[in-house]
Amino acid sequence: MPPRTRRRSGALCWRPPRTATAASTKKDGRVYEKGAGSSPETRHFGDDLSACCRAAVWVFNSQIRGYSLPTLCAREVQQGDYVRYHYTGTFTNGTKFDSSLDKGAPFMGLVGSESKVIPGLDRGVQGMCVNERRKITIPPHLGYGVTGAGSVIPPDTTLVFDVVLLDVWNKADKAEIRTLFRPQGCRRSVQRSDFVRYHYNGTLLNGTVFDSSYWRNITYNTYVGRGELIKGMDEGLLGTCIGERRSVIIPPFLAYGEKGYGSKVPAYATVIFDVLLVDVFNVKDDVQLEVQDIPQPCRRKAQAGDFIRYHYNGTFQDGTPFDSSYQRNSTYNTYIGLGHVIAGMDKALLGVCVGERRRVTIPPHLAYGENGTGSLIPASAVLIFDLHIIDFHNPSDSVDIRVTHTPAECSDTCTTNDLITYRYNCSLLDGTRLYSSDDYARLPQVTLGQGAVIEGLEKGLQGMCVGERREVTVPPHFGHGQDGGSGVPSSAVLLFELELLELQRGVPEGYLFLWLEDSPEPLFPAMDLNHNQEVPLEEFTDFIKLQVLEGRGRLRPGVDSDVIIRDMFTNQDQNSDGKITANELRVQTDHGEIPDHEEL
Repeated sequence: MPPRTRRRSGALCWRPPRTATAASTKKDGRVYEKGAGSSPETRHFGDDLSACCRAAVWVFNSQIRGYSLPTLCAREVQQGDYVRYHYTGTFTNGTKFDSSLDKGAPFMGLVGSESKVIPGLDRGVQGMCVNERRKITIPPHLGYGVTGAGSVIPPDTTLVFDVVLLDVWNKADKAEIRTLFRPQGCRRSVQRSDFVRYHYNGTLLNGTVFDSSYWRNITYNTYVGRGELIKGMDEGLLGTCIGERRSVIIPPFLAYGEKGYGSKVPAYATVIFDVLLVDVFNVKDDVQLEVQDIPQPCRRKAQAGDFIRYHYNGTFQDGTPFDSSYQRNSTYNTYIGLGHVIAGMDKALLGVCVGERRRVTIPPHLAYGENGTGSLIPASAVLIFDLHIIDFHNPSDSVDIRVTHTPAECSDTCTTNDLITYRYNCSLLDGTRLYSSDDYARLPQVTLGQGAVIEGLEKGLQGMCVGERREVTVPPHFGHGQDGGSGVPSSAVLLFELELLELQRGVPEGYLFLWLEDSPEPLFPAMDLNHNQEVPLEEFTDFIKLQVLEGRGRLRPGVDSDVIIRDMFTNQDQNSDGKITANELRVQTDHGEIPDHEEL
């Protein structure tokens, strides 16, 4: 209700003087004169007052004798209003005959024709504001007249009432709403049957604070429109937005009525709630998805059973953050659709693409419910997650190989035991670069099938020809697994860009030399070039290099040929006398003799 201009005539029949003397003071439409004691006293209007205005009313400034007139008067007492006030009644000599303060409860009653108080007091409170203090002097004919009141009030007695107005309302009043702040872009406002969380300060109309949710550092949580609140608050919360501040003024019959509320709220008290809405949802609400960015192309969407890694910022509806994976510099890793996360998140992650960003709003019945979780999530809190999907995979996934370039001639392809030279870039699926062969002075070489690289990369390199380029997606169970690796996050899907540069045919694992055609028969005479029945290292070296040169045999690639040949010679020179004989070419095993020199 907007403040109204204070009336200075009407209910109390004030008639201002025609002129004010030099010794008078004009204030608020009334004229005051200074008496001998320099205290404000009412000017004597004499016969100018009508008969209805025999009750003289003094309204004093707060600087004088403690009597006060509020700076802002939102409402004045009118006939038909109900009032609640404290009073002290005295005779003109100062003797007290009655006081609501002594009784421990203020007076409450109706103003006007149905008033239960003496006419002078009834007229004297009209026009008052809450927190205003008045001194009301009542002549006998507007008090208890010629009869008095038993032994308390003698006949023909002038009475003086010191009154402080605490409350005023009317049966026609409704809950009054004053919006203090309303955020822009209000997407949703409170409707009947919604569940809300809000902070409040509760005061009486005279400013006395009787309760506050801030004292307990916890919101008040309840349904709206189901009778769980006082009627005035049920109405006052409708239409409120998240983050909105409003003041709800509730008359007694829409608040706590004639009983009040314990020792906090007196009977027949108007209450004011300053409300800040923190949260709102409905039990019928589902997860709300707002897709903010989807990289193109989206080759695959997440399904139940997939394992996913994502970053998130978690906030409440009022914008207060409660958690963030970025603060820990680590993604949140979990399975989808298996109940490992809250139900709302399980639902929200279905159908996401790698690199996608989406905002997810999860009502509490699909989050942490009415209990919350520890000090992190309050009871019945709506949660908002801003997600960034880093990658996902399924435990049944195989290595995905996509050829991006095939040279014109691509018949000679690498296989197990071959030595290859290749170039690579390795990144996460969101594009984060991990490492590259360009970071090193020498290009990488590897013998396929020897376990020198992760299994997924091995599979991706198999079958390539020189000049071929591939993109190879490696799920973590073919990569660095749950533990990750140097610079590789836990359970990360890796993307390799590969190019085969060189291919050298290899030999089986455990072999140093491989015959590409049938070996000479018999072998020893072919090795014994000077036919002296013994083969020293120099003669053995010349023989092996001749086989390689003529294409009849192959040394293990990637190792110095002289080193390999020396190892081969040492293996055959069983008595270590520096020469190989015919008998030394025959090797004994647990199963007997190995014929025909397969050891070479």
